[in-house]
Amino acid sequence: MPHPFELRKEITLDATPEEVWDAIATGPGIDSWFMGRNEVTPGEGGRNGMDLGGHVQESTVTAWQPPLRFAHRSAEADDGSFMAMEFLVEGRDQGSTVLRLVQSGVLGDDWETEYEAMAVGWDMYLHTLAAYLTHFPGRTAAPVGAFRPGAAAPERAWAVLKEALGLPDRLTEGDAVRLAVPGGAPVEGVVDYLAAPAFLGVRTADGLYRFIHSGPDRGNVIVLGHHVFEADAADGRIERSWRDWLAGLTF
Repeated sequence: MPHPFELRKEITLDATPEEVWDAIATGPGIDSWFMGRNEVTPGEGGRNGMDLGGHVQESTVTAWQPPLRFAHRSAEADDGSFMAMEFLVEGRDQGSTVLRLVQSGVLGDDWETEYEAMAVGWDMYLHTLAAYLTHFPGRTAAPVGAFRPGAAAPERAWAVLKEALGLPDRLTEGDAVRLAVPGGAPVEGVVDYLAAPAFLGVRTADGLYRFIHSGPDRGNVIVLGHHVFEADAADGRIERSWRDWLAGLTF
């Protein structure tokens, strides 16, 4: 049966409140660190839309107080489930900002699995937000997404991904690596997020590359959620290359 929930997270960011606001409350800003392709219509009552591989999630802006508070809420489904998000921005001394988020609502029957996935997923996405604001200030990325349902159990998928990416068997955060990128030469990067076998993040001079495994309870789906800052990344060529690469892996 549906189950109410509330999830809270907090992070200190090396950015001004205005820079954080642009990252969390504009479509191009959200595209640069979060999932999917995003659109935000400014103002209370505006539309907040996220396109995840053709599946569009929509919500209505319920609070719009730049650069301090941004909130939105989805409509209720037939079973009463819905999702609400609130971002609170607080400036600190020396140009830093504390971002607090509250995700709440009502989840469906499999609420425990959904809640755990959101809790660990937010850790990765907030790390990516910090990396975006620190290493790519003033730039916006083209989101690159791909999905491979039913790929393999986590350990097997982890081994296949590392081999296909040209990464060494043993990895730790901070390791310098050469990342095999479809359609181009390997690029230099650093492992900036690692929670094997569920999450791998590699930061390069022009991208934040994110490899995610959903886990067996969510269908052993491999998700690519990259943010590419190259000038021509928006033409779709890079995304098609990564999708073909993922589809061609043998598990």
